[in-house]
Amino acid sequence: MRKSSLPGKGVPALARKLVAVPVFNEEKSVEKVLTAIVQNAGSADILVIDDGSTDFSRQFLACFDNIHLIRHARNLGYGQSLINAFQFAIATGYEYLVTIDCDEQHEPQRIPRFFERLTEGWDIVSGSRYLSTEAVGTVPKDRQQINQVVTKRINEITGFGLTDSFCGMKGYKVASLRKLTLTETGYAFPLQLWLEAYRAGLTVVEEAIPLIYIDKFDRSFGTELDDPDKRLRYYWRVINEGVSKCN
Repeated sequence: MRKSSLPGKGVPALARKLVAVPVFNEEKSVEKVLTAIVQNAGSADILVIDDGSTDFSRQFLACFDNIHLIRHARNLGYGQSLINAFQFAIATGYEYLVTIDCDEQHEPQRIPRFFERLTEGWDIVSGSRYLSTEAVGTVPKDRQQINQVVTKRINEITGFGLTDSFCGMKGYKVASLRKLTLTETGYAFPLQLWLEAYRAGLTVVEEAIPLIYIDKFDRSFGTELDDPDKRLRYYWRVINEGVSKCN
């Protein structure tokens, strides 16, 4: 876990907070997850980015009248959903943002802890499934191995000391997001994020969360990226492009 020097404390207790949830064809989990987020978000507002869902996710989302909603007419990618969340948080004056996936791999009851860590002064608080001893299910070997090799490379470049470079549960100081140039619309978005955070001199800390992996055989990156070799080549390309911008 990286222990970068803190920029200072003294954050107002009533800071404007936002929880952002990317959704794409999550009809099996969206109602349960959003209900739990509403119960655990406290004073935070909730933003859902529906990335062109074609299942019943939209119908479930219509049951929630206490959320902000961005809808993509077609699937634009996981990274684009998060870029939209960042843009929304900046444009509407939020101070802190927590992102959480909608597939039941992250526990909404941990949202307050991420906001608490942000008030310590960190720019990014990143969940790590590999700092925790709590586990439900087993991550497919190729996914864990790719995470490990990519995380090692990100650490070599940035010195962040990460243990999990892909976890989607993160907290952000919104003012710090203004310093980042983020364009990666796909699943390699977190890798561009880390390199941009390094370029911008942001402070980073990891927060342990349980490793939860359910319905593993239903999970897909899309036809091409389900091939581990092609997926890794894609990740290396994004990393190399990010490195060139840091130099």
